[in-house]
Amino acid sequence: MRSVKTSTSRARRHRVTGAALASVVALAMLTSCAEEPESAGGKGGEGITVGLTYTPNIQFAPFYVAAEKGFYKDAGLQVTLRHHGAAEDLFGALKSGKEDAVYAGGDEMLQARSKNVPVVDIATFYQKYPVGLIVPKDSDIRKPEDLKGRKIGTPGPFGETYFGLLALLKEGGLSAKDAKVQNIGFTQQAALTGKKVEGVMGYLNNDAIAFKEAGTSVRAITLDSGDEGEPLVGVGLGAKKSTLDKRGDDMRKFVDASLRGLQYMADHPDEAIELSQKYVPTLRGDKQQKNARAVLKATIPMMKNDQGEVGVNDPQTWTRMADFMYDQGLLGEAVTPEDAYDNGYLPKS
Repeated sequence: MRSVKTSTSRARRHRVTGAALASVVALAMLTSCAEEPESAGGKGGEGITVGLTYTPNIQFAPFYVAAEKGFYKDAGLQVTLRHHGAAEDLFGALKSGKEDAVYAGGDEMLQARSKNVPVVDIATFYQKYPVGLIVPKDSDIRKPEDLKGRKIGTPGPFGETYFGLLALLKEGGLSAKDAKVQNIGFTQQAALTGKKVEGVMGYLNNDAIAFKEAGTSVRAITLDSGDEGEPLVGVGLGAKKSTLDKRGDDMRKFVDASLRGLQYMADHPDEAIELSQKYVPTLRGDKQQKNARAVLKATIPMMKNDQGEVGVNDPQTWTRMADFMYDQGLLGEAVTPEDAYDNGYLPKS
């Protein structure tokens, strides 16, 4: 848990980022070059290449599980899991046709569409936005309104952590000018524990866990998910409109098999970690497995909406997000939200 421009592409996760940058199970670890693609389907099946951000990581367990349990093969697909390089634009390989699908934030896809990249979200994996403001447990910052005049650290003015910060400020009736926003790179732990800032933007299923594992007591202030909030759309699968028009059946099979992997991961987290070891060899260590278990425990509840559904794109959330991002100057031009997602590629219930 990446990004919509090159600066953002250097920032991707989920990611899921920050304090766990040095850990292979961090949701936003960076590498200097692209990983070798992993073939994940049956030989002779229809080929689909999906772009995953940076170093192989437990955050991609739904895809690893789908590959190892044979879900892609059963669907008649030859799926290649391709990890991006750190300097690679998140949507570059999708635009060039090197990838058929990419794993990216809905907000990132919306921003890409405003730059003439015709990407469509066909399955949102994170039904709850995974970013929040992490503060010391004894901090007097307890609600968005309390951010006025406070030193807040964020990796930079890009990506989900920045979008989330702007949304929190908006909830509190504030703007970025009302807080002392500092670009701290991926140094959340050092910045907060060193008291350089009073709070840091990070991933609830990664950075918050890293603080806990380091013995630092923290809590998180999250976006309001009610009607008055400014929700953002989390990470999902995106594909170009032309790909969907030409290969709609294949993409439906791919989404179905990937969501089967997500559900299997949720039902069998320990086995999911074991299956992911082929792709993330360092998960064989006890410490890394413990961390991965904690990450999955925090992640799994985020992947279902209040009705227990997975993959669904909520029209109201997309509309509110489009309005919010345009008002915040995050879109090059206005985007019609209905063009940015399509629930027609989800499995029929």
